[in-house]
Amino acid sequence: MSYETKLAELGYNLKTVELDNGKFVLAAQTGNLVFTSGSVPIWGDQDIRGKIGDDLTVEEGYEAAKLCALNCFQAIKNVTGSLDNVIRIVKVFGMVNVAPGFDNTPGVIHGASDLVREVFGEAGLHARSAIGMTIPFNFAVEVEMIAEVKV
Repeated sequence: MSYETKLAELGYNLKTVELDNGKFVLAAQTGNLVFTSGSVPIWGDQDIRGKIGDDLTVEEGYEAAKLCALNCFQAIKNVTGSLDNVIRIVKVFGMVNVAPGFDNTPGVIHGASDLVREVFGEAGLHARSAIGMTIPFNFAVEVEMIAEVKV
């Protein structure tokens, strides 16, 4: 089954987006690798902001990380023409907007990792980082990905 079909079955449809925002691009390809910029949790009418461990729960952060992953997928698709050109997701780098003392950043970024694994199966086995910080504009989570793609 194609990756895009799998996403559609999960209720998500990727759209065409402008990759160049005037300051940087949402994703860049070099050779057989695509690097996404940091994606934040805005998807459709959803916009998740706040500090995990204060304004938001781990579960809400988990959902935010899923939205970030969807935006990464969308950027990858727009660079390569189709998610079906992905050979594998190599790396997920997750950043969590944390309240003082919050340290379960892995529990939050599991949202992105679980979606990657659900969509890509074996091709979704990836290396990962999950760190806590202050994220601009109070977004709950930010995620970057590196994907190996067909050239």
